[in-house]
Amino acid sequence: MNGNESTEFGRVDEQGNVYVMTEVGERVVGQWPQGDPAAALTFYRKRYDGLAVEVSLLEQRIKAGSLSPEEATSSATVVRQHVNEAQAVGDLPSLLTRLDALQPLIDKVREDRKAERAVKAAESKQAKEKIVDGAEQLAVGNDWRNGANRLRELLATWKALPRIDRASDDALWHRFSTARTTYTRRRKQHFTDLNEQREISQQAREKLVNEAEALSDSTDWGDTARAYRDLMTRWKAAGPAQKNIDDALWKRFRAAQDKFFSARDAANSAIDQEYAANAEAKKALLVEAQALLPVTNAKAAREAFRGLADRWDEAGKVPRADMKDLESRFKKVEQAVRGAEDERWRRTNPEARARADDTVSKLEASIASLEVTLGKAQAADDHKAVAQAQSDIDARRLWLDQARQAQQEFTS
Repeated sequence: MNGNESTEFGRVDEQGNVYVMTEVGERVVGQWPQGDPAAALTFYRKRYDGLAVEVSLLEQRIKAGSLSPEEATSSATVVRQHVNEAQAVGDLPSLLTRLDALQPLIDKVREDRKAERAVKAAESKQAKEKIVDGAEQLAVGNDWRNGANRLRELLATWKALPRIDRASDDALWHRFSTARTTYTRRRKQHFTDLNEQREISQQAREKLVNEAEALSDSTDWGDTARAYRDLMTRWKAAGPAQKNIDDALWKRFRAAQDKFFSARDAANSAIDQEYAANAEAKKALLVEAQALLPVTNAKAAREAFRGLADRWDEAGKVPRADMKDLESRFKKVEQAVRGAEDERWRRTNPEARARADDTVSKLEASIASLEVTLGKAQAADDHKAVAQAQSDIDARRLWLDQARQAQQEFTS
């Protein structure tokens, strides 16, 4: 090799040693014993370019946030070692400066992620507290149908949440686990009690079914219908048995009821047909009775109605569907006739007439006496006595008018 070849960042001496400039001086990076020194520098410069690309890629990945702080720190350490040990010629100090500039970025990412983890931890703690509250509510409640499924859902949600600080996480998990255990124990006891109650209910309802079936052929319609109503009340009070058994018992119970009431309805239908003619007769009697209204002659109406009432009773029973209406309408005629008769008696009552006559006579005598008193007071010019006598006379004349009106209501 002939002569020296140098650049700003390195050189090749006459012996072919290749040097790179560093912050602390020259460092041998290789040898190029034969050939063109410029070619040697070009070769080692290309190695530097490779290092620069490695640094640029690391910068891009860190700025893009694609590396965790730990990964970024580790990668920067590796690249820094590559730069410090590089067998290359170029501005190695600038690469180290760029690597130094990455540390604040890494620190910021670390702080951001720390803050993000803190937020997520707080959210996770809040979510877990909510899960625990929900589990504890289920533990003291009686939602036996949906509670177990809900607890499984809460457990799945818990597992999907990130852990929080160990002490808080363990405390919340203990509460959650205790709530699940409490609910499971109470639910098991509930169904144990329920099964026992269903067995008791089954025995009670089997007895009721037997009673219902024993009554199904009865023709004592009234008492048996009341007995079936009592059986139904006792059936409801007994509570349900196991569903398939309860359904079968209810089918038997209902069948016994239906048999009795169908027979009763058939019997009543036959009776109703028999009584249909009676209903027509009573409708005709009702027309005659209503013709007595309004009552103008109480005595004649009373005599006429008495004969209608006898014929009404003789007509006999009517179908149940007609009974209430016919009886109600006939009763109204009876009440009108009786009211007219009562009024006639009141008006012709000799004792009441005598009392009215006596009242009129006494008031007339009292007024005559007071008029004498008034005359004496006027003659004596006693104004106070005159005023009192006139007041008494006015009051008794008012009472006399009322008594005469009552007297006029009576007829001989």
